[in-house]
Amino acid sequence: MAKDPIIIAHRGASGERPEHTIASYALAIEQGADFIEPDLVLTKDGVLVARHENEISETTDVADKPQFADRKATKMIDGQKMTGWFTEDFTLAELKTLRAKERLPLLRKANTTYDGQFEIPTFEEIIRLTKAKEKETGRRIGIYPETKHPSYFASIGLPHEAPLLAMLEKHGYVEKDDPLFIQSFEVDNLKALRGKTKLRLIQLMSKDDGPADDPSVRYVEMATREGLQAIAAYADGIGVEKAMVIPRTILGNLDGPTQLVADAHAAGLDVHVWTFRRENYFLPLAQKSGINPAAHGDLVAEIKAFLDAGIDGFFSDNVAEAVEAAR
Repeated sequence: MAKDPIIIAHRGASGERPEHTIASYALAIEQGADFIEPDLVLTKDGVLVARHENEISETTDVADKPQFADRKATKMIDGQKMTGWFTEDFTLAELKTLRAKERLPLLRKANTTYDGQFEIPTFEEIIRLTKAKEKETGRRIGIYPETKHPSYFASIGLPHEAPLLAMLEKHGYVEKDDPLFIQSFEVDNLKALRGKTKLRLIQLMSKDDGPADDPSVRYVEMATREGLQAIAAYADGIGVEKAMVIPRTILGNLDGPTQLVADAHAAGLDVHVWTFRRENYFLPLAQKSGINPAAHGDLVAEIKAFLDAGIDGFFSDNVAEAVEAAR
Protein backbone atom coordinates (compact mmCIF):
# COMPACT_ATOMS: atom_id res chain seq x y z
CA MET A 1 0.00 0.00 0.00
CA ALA A 2 1.32 3.41 -0.96
CA LYS A 3 2.11 5.83 1.84
CA ASP A 4 -0.78 8.28 2.28
CA PRO A 5 -2.62 7.64 -1.02
CA ILE A 6 -4.48 10.74 -2.10
CA ILE A 7 -8.27 10.87 -2.31
CA ILE A 8 -9.50 12.74 -5.37
CA ALA A 9 -13.13 13.82 -5.28
CA HIS A 10 -14.34 12.91 -8.77
CA ARG A 11 -16.27 15.95 -10.04
CA GLY A 12 -16.68 16.81 -6.36
CA ALA A 13 -18.89 14.69 -4.11
CA SER A 14 -20.79 13.69 -7.23
CA GLY A 15 -22.41 10.69 -5.55
CA GLU A 16 -24.34 13.10 -3.33
CA ARG A 17 -24.72 16.35 -5.27
CA PRO A 18 -24.98 17.16 -9.00
CA GLU A 19 -21.45 16.95 -10.38
CA HIS A 20 -19.23 19.94 -11.07
CA THR A 21 -21.12 22.35 -8.83
CA ILE A 22 -19.78 24.47 -6.00
CA ALA A 23 -22.02 22.47 -3.66
CA SER A 24 -20.45 19.22 -4.86
CA TYR A 25 -16.89 20.48 -4.42
CA ALA A 26 -17.63 22.04 -1.02
CA LEU A 27 -19.17 18.83 0.31
CA ALA A 28 -16.20 16.81 -0.93
CA ILE A 29 -13.80 19.08 0.94
CA GLU A 30 -15.92 18.90 4.09
CA GLN A 31 -15.91 15.10 3.88
CA GLY A 32 -12.11 15.01 3.75
CA ALA A 33 -11.03 14.86 0.11
CA ASP A 34 -7.38 15.70 -0.54
CA PHE A 35 -8.12 16.99 -4.05
CA ILE A 36 -11.21 18.09 -5.95
CA GLU A 37 -11.44 17.37 -9.66
CA PRO A 38 -12.95 19.84 -12.14
CA ASP A 39 -13.22 18.90 -15.81
CA LEU A 40 -12.50 22.06 -17.78
CA VAL A 41 -14.10 23.23 -21.02
CA LEU A 42 -14.25 26.72 -22.51
CA THR A 43 -16.96 29.24 -23.23
CA LYS A 44 -17.33 31.24 -26.44
CA ASP A 45 -15.52 34.12 -24.73
CA GLY A 46 -12.63 31.93 -23.60
CA VAL A 47 -13.49 31.33 -19.93
CA LEU A 48 -12.69 27.99 -18.30
CA VAL A 49 -15.77 26.40 -16.73
CA ALA A 50 -16.40 23.01 -15.12
CA ARG A 51 -18.46 20.49 -17.08
CA HIS A 52 -17.81 16.81 -17.77
CA GLU A 53 -18.38 17.47 -21.46
CA ASN A 54 -18.69 20.54 -23.62
CA GLU A 55 -22.10 19.11 -24.61
CA ILE A 56 -24.28 20.15 -21.68
CA SER A 57 -27.80 18.80 -22.21
CA GLU A 58 -27.19 15.90 -19.78
CA THR A 59 -25.98 18.10 -16.95
CA THR A 60 -27.95 21.36 -17.30
CA ASP A 61 -31.46 22.57 -18.09
CA VAL A 62 -30.37 24.11 -21.40
CA ALA A 63 -32.89 22.03 -23.38
CA ASP A 64 -35.69 23.69 -21.41
CA LYS A 65 -34.62 27.21 -22.38
CA PRO A 66 -36.52 28.35 -25.50
CA GLN A 67 -34.15 31.29 -25.99
CA PHE A 68 -31.36 28.79 -26.70
CA ALA A 69 -33.28 26.36 -28.91
CA ASP A 70 -31.43 27.60 -32.00
CA ARG A 71 -28.07 26.77 -30.41
CA LYS A 72 -28.68 23.03 -30.72
CA ALA A 73 -26.06 21.62 -33.07
CA THR A 74 -24.39 18.44 -34.28
CA LYS A 75 -20.61 18.31 -34.13
CA MET A 76 -17.73 15.87 -34.45
CA ILE A 77 -15.86 15.75 -31.14
CA ASP A 78 -12.81 13.49 -31.09
CA GLY A 79 -14.21 11.46 -33.96
CA GLN A 80 -17.67 11.02 -32.44
CA LYS A 81 -20.84 12.69 -33.69
CA MET A 82 -22.57 14.55 -30.85
CA THR A 83 -25.86 16.46 -30.92
CA GLY A 84 -26.84 18.97 -28.28
CA TRP A 85 -25.75 22.28 -26.83
CA PHE A 86 -22.06 23.09 -26.50
CA THR A 87 -20.28 25.43 -24.10
CA GLU A 88 -18.21 26.99 -26.87
CA ASP A 89 -21.42 28.38 -28.39
CA PHE A 90 -22.35 30.29 -25.21
CA THR A 91 -20.79 33.25 -23.47
CA LEU A 92 -20.13 32.91 -19.76
CA ALA A 93 -23.02 35.27 -19.04
CA GLU A 94 -25.36 33.01 -21.01
CA LEU A 95 -24.11 29.85 -19.29
CA LYS A 96 -24.70 31.48 -15.93
CA THR A 97 -28.43 31.58 -16.70
CA LEU A 98 -28.49 27.77 -16.79
CA ARG A 99 -28.77 25.45 -13.79
CA ALA A 100 -27.15 22.10 -13.16
CA LYS A 101 -28.98 18.80 -12.92
CA GLU A 102 -28.07 15.25 -11.94
CA ARG A 103 -26.40 13.31 -14.76
CA LEU A 104 -27.37 9.83 -13.47
CA PRO A 105 -30.96 10.30 -12.23
CA LEU A 106 -31.89 6.62 -12.40
CA LEU A 107 -29.00 5.65 -10.11
CA ARG A 108 -28.97 8.77 -7.96
CA LYS A 109 -32.57 9.77 -7.47
CA ALA A 110 -31.78 11.64 -4.23
CA ASN A 111 -29.47 13.96 -6.15
CA THR A 112 -32.33 15.08 -8.40
CA THR A 113 -33.79 17.04 -5.46
CA TYR A 114 -30.94 19.51 -6.07
CA ASP A 115 -31.74 19.96 -9.77
CA GLY A 116 -32.08 23.61 -10.70
CA GLN A 117 -30.29 24.97 -7.62
CA PHE A 118 -26.71 25.44 -8.80
CA GLU A 119 -24.87 27.41 -11.48
CA ILE A 120 -22.10 26.22 -13.76
CA PRO A 121 -18.95 27.30 -11.89
CA THR A 122 -15.93 28.92 -13.47
CA PHE A 123 -12.50 27.50 -12.75
CA GLU A 124 -11.65 30.65 -10.84
CA GLU A 125 -14.70 30.24 -8.62
CA ILE A 126 -13.54 26.71 -7.83
CA ILE A 127 -10.06 27.97 -6.94
CA ARG A 128 -11.53 30.66 -4.70
CA LEU A 129 -13.69 28.05 -2.96
CA THR A 130 -10.61 25.91 -2.37
CA LYS A 131 -8.62 28.81 -0.93
CA ALA A 132 -11.52 29.75 1.36
CA LYS A 133 -11.86 26.16 2.57
CA GLU A 134 -8.12 25.99 3.25
CA LYS A 135 -8.46 28.98 5.57
CA GLU A 136 -11.57 27.51 7.16
CA THR A 137 -10.17 24.02 7.75
CA GLY A 138 -6.49 24.80 8.22
CA ARG A 139 -5.45 22.05 5.81
CA ARG A 140 -4.02 21.94 2.32
CA ILE A 141 -6.62 21.19 -0.34
CA GLY A 142 -5.55 20.29 -3.84
CA ILE A 143 -7.11 20.81 -7.25
CA TYR A 144 -6.85 18.24 -10.04
CA PRO A 145 -8.16 19.82 -13.29
CA GLU A 146 -8.65 17.88 -16.49
CA THR A 147 -8.37 19.51 -19.90
CA LYS A 148 -11.34 18.12 -21.82
CA HIS A 149 -10.99 17.63 -25.58
CA PRO A 150 -7.95 19.94 -25.80
CA SER A 151 -7.14 19.31 -29.46
CA TYR A 152 -10.77 19.97 -30.43
CA PHE A 153 -10.84 23.23 -28.50
CA ALA A 154 -7.51 24.25 -30.02
CA SER A 155 -8.93 23.55 -33.48
CA ILE A 156 -11.70 26.11 -32.94
CA GLY A 157 -9.35 28.75 -31.55
CA LEU A 158 -9.95 28.11 -27.86
CA PRO A 159 -6.86 26.30 -26.55
CA HIS A 160 -6.75 25.38 -22.87
CA GLU A 161 -3.10 25.95 -22.08
CA ALA A 162 -2.76 29.75 -21.94
CA PRO A 163 -5.89 30.54 -19.89
CA LEU A 164 -5.27 27.53 -17.63
CA LEU A 165 -1.68 28.43 -16.78
CA ALA A 166 -2.52 32.13 -16.43
CA MET A 167 -5.29 31.35 -13.95
CA LEU A 168 -3.09 28.98 -11.97
CA GLU A 169 -0.23 31.46 -11.82
CA LYS A 170 -2.63 34.20 -10.74
CA HIS A 171 -3.55 32.10 -7.71
CA GLY A 172 -0.04 30.91 -6.88
CA TYR A 173 0.08 27.46 -8.46
CA VAL A 174 3.46 27.33 -10.17
CA GLU A 175 5.78 24.84 -8.43
CA LYS A 176 5.96 21.07 -8.60
CA ASP A 177 5.08 20.64 -4.94
CA ASP A 178 2.00 22.87 -5.14
CA PRO A 179 -1.24 20.92 -4.54
CA LEU A 180 -2.11 20.76 -8.22
CA PHE A 181 -2.17 18.08 -10.92
CA ILE A 182 -3.14 18.72 -14.56
CA GLN A 183 -4.55 15.66 -16.32
CA SER A 184 -5.47 14.82 -19.89
CA PHE A 185 -6.38 11.82 -22.03
CA GLU A 186 -4.45 13.46 -24.86
CA VAL A 187 -0.68 13.57 -25.23
CA ASP A 188 0.36 16.65 -27.19
CA ASN A 189 -1.19 19.16 -24.78
CA LEU A 190 0.62 17.52 -21.86
CA LYS A 191 3.89 17.74 -23.79
CA ALA A 192 3.18 21.39 -24.54
CA LEU A 193 2.42 22.05 -20.87
CA ARG A 194 5.62 20.30 -19.82
CA GLY A 195 7.61 23.01 -21.56
CA LYS A 196 5.67 25.79 -19.85
CA THR A 197 5.09 24.70 -16.24
CA LYS A 198 6.66 22.86 -13.30
CA LEU A 199 3.24 21.68 -12.12
CA ARG A 200 2.67 17.94 -12.05
CA LEU A 201 1.10 16.37 -15.13
CA ILE A 202 -0.92 13.16 -15.36
CA GLN A 203 -1.44 11.06 -18.49
CA LEU A 204 -4.93 9.56 -18.38
CA MET A 205 -5.54 6.14 -19.92
CA SER A 206 -8.44 3.73 -20.42
CA LYS A 207 -8.28 0.04 -21.21
CA ASP A 208 -9.98 0.09 -24.61
CA ASP A 209 -9.17 3.40 -26.28
CA GLY A 210 -6.33 5.65 -27.33
CA PRO A 211 -5.53 9.37 -27.29
CA ALA A 212 -7.80 11.41 -29.56
CA ASP A 213 -4.86 13.41 -30.84
CA ASP A 214 -3.02 10.27 -32.04
CA PRO A 215 -5.40 7.56 -33.32
CA SER A 216 -2.46 5.33 -34.25
CA VAL A 217 -1.67 4.64 -30.58
CA ARG A 218 -3.63 2.65 -28.00
CA TYR A 219 -3.42 3.19 -24.25
CA VAL A 220 -2.56 -0.48 -23.73
CA GLU A 221 0.61 0.16 -25.75
CA MET A 222 1.35 3.24 -23.67
CA ALA A 223 0.94 1.09 -20.53
CA THR A 224 3.82 -1.23 -21.42
CA ARG A 225 7.20 -0.79 -19.74
CA GLU A 226 8.53 0.99 -22.82
CA GLY A 227 5.43 3.14 -23.11
CA LEU A 228 5.61 4.15 -19.46
CA GLN A 229 9.23 5.21 -19.89
CA ALA A 230 8.10 7.45 -22.75
CA ILE A 231 5.34 8.95 -20.60
CA ALA A 232 7.86 9.67 -17.84
CA ALA A 233 9.63 12.07 -20.21
CA TYR A 234 6.70 14.51 -20.04
CA ALA A 235 4.41 13.47 -17.15
CA ASP A 236 4.68 12.75 -13.45
CA GLY A 237 2.08 10.03 -13.26
CA ILE A 238 -0.70 8.11 -14.92
CA GLY A 239 -4.42 8.17 -14.20
CA VAL A 240 -5.81 4.80 -15.25
CA GLU A 241 -9.09 2.97 -15.49
CA LYS A 242 -9.56 0.45 -12.67
CA ALA A 243 -9.46 -2.58 -14.94
CA MET A 244 -5.89 -1.74 -15.97
CA VAL A 245 -4.76 -2.32 -12.37
CA ILE A 246 -7.15 -5.08 -11.27
CA PRO A 247 -9.25 -6.61 -14.03
CA ARG A 248 -12.46 -8.49 -13.37
CA THR A 249 -13.09 -12.18 -13.94
CA ILE A 250 -15.70 -13.46 -16.38
CA LEU A 251 -18.13 -13.58 -13.44
CA GLY A 252 -17.45 -9.95 -12.55
CA ASN A 253 -15.31 -10.39 -9.45
CA LEU A 254 -11.93 -8.75 -8.89
CA ASP A 255 -9.05 -10.75 -10.36
CA GLY A 256 -5.40 -10.49 -9.38
CA PRO A 257 -3.51 -7.23 -9.99
CA THR A 258 -1.54 -6.63 -13.18
CA GLN A 259 2.06 -5.44 -13.38
CA LEU A 260 1.04 -1.89 -14.21
CA VAL A 261 1.61 -0.35 -10.77
CA ALA A 262 5.04 -1.95 -10.40
CA ASP A 263 6.04 -0.99 -13.95
CA ALA A 264 4.85 2.60 -13.53
CA HIS A 265 6.69 2.96 -10.24
CA ALA A 266 9.83 1.59 -11.88
CA ALA A 267 9.49 4.36 -14.49
CA GLY A 268 9.16 6.96 -11.73
CA LEU A 269 5.44 7.52 -12.26
CA ASP A 270 2.66 7.78 -9.68
CA VAL A 271 -0.47 5.72 -10.32
CA HIS A 272 -3.92 7.21 -9.71
CA VAL A 273 -6.98 5.06 -10.47
CA TRP A 274 -10.52 5.95 -11.61
CA THR A 275 -13.39 5.77 -10.67
CA PHE A 276 -14.80 4.26 -7.46
CA ARG A 277 -18.58 4.49 -7.00
CA ARG A 278 -20.79 2.87 -4.37
CA GLU A 279 -23.81 1.89 -6.48
CA ASN A 280 -24.17 -1.82 -7.25
CA TYR A 281 -24.19 -0.96 -10.94
CA PHE A 282 -20.49 -0.10 -10.75
CA LEU A 283 -19.22 -2.60 -8.17
CA PRO A 284 -17.59 -6.02 -8.59
CA LEU A 285 -19.94 -8.97 -8.04
CA ALA A 286 -18.73 -9.83 -4.54
CA GLN A 287 -19.14 -6.23 -3.38
CA LYS A 288 -22.72 -5.81 -4.61
CA SER A 289 -25.45 -5.68 -1.98
CA GLY A 290 -28.13 -7.15 -4.22
CA ILE A 291 -29.71 -6.83 -7.65
CA ASN A 292 -30.93 -3.24 -7.39
CA PRO A 293 -28.41 -1.31 -9.50
CA ALA A 294 -28.96 1.91 -7.53
CA ALA A 295 -28.48 0.34 -4.09
CA HIS A 296 -25.17 0.82 -2.29
CA GLY A 297 -22.68 -2.00 -1.94
CA ASP A 298 -19.32 -2.43 -0.24
CA LEU A 299 -17.26 0.27 -1.89
CA VAL A 300 -14.75 0.29 0.98
CA ALA A 301 -13.77 -3.31 0.27
CA GLU A 302 -13.23 -2.58 -3.42
CA ILE A 303 -11.05 0.43 -2.70
CA LYS A 304 -8.97 -1.52 -0.16
CA ALA A 305 -8.14 -4.14 -2.79
CA PHE A 306 -6.66 -1.43 -4.99
CA LEU A 307 -4.80 0.18 -2.10
CA ASP A 308 -3.24 -3.22 -1.39
CA ALA A 309 -2.05 -3.21 -5.01
CA GLY A 310 0.07 -0.15 -4.21
CA ILE A 311 -1.72 2.68 -5.97
CA ASP A 312 -0.77 6.25 -5.03
CA GLY A 313 -4.23 7.79 -5.24
CA PHE A 314 -7.74 7.26 -6.52
CA PHE A 315 -10.81 9.06 -7.81
CA SER A 316 -14.15 8.48 -6.10
CA ASP A 317 -17.66 9.91 -6.35
CA ASN A 318 -18.13 9.00 -2.67
CA VAL A 319 -15.64 10.76 -0.43
CA ALA A 320 -16.86 9.48 2.94
CA GLU A 321 -16.35 5.85 1.88
CA ALA A 322 -13.02 6.75 0.28
CA VAL A 323 -11.79 8.29 3.52
CA GLU A 324 -12.92 5.25 5.48
CA ALA A 325 -11.04 2.93 3.14
CA ALA A 326 -7.82 4.95 2.97
CA ARG A 327 -7.45 6.17 6.52
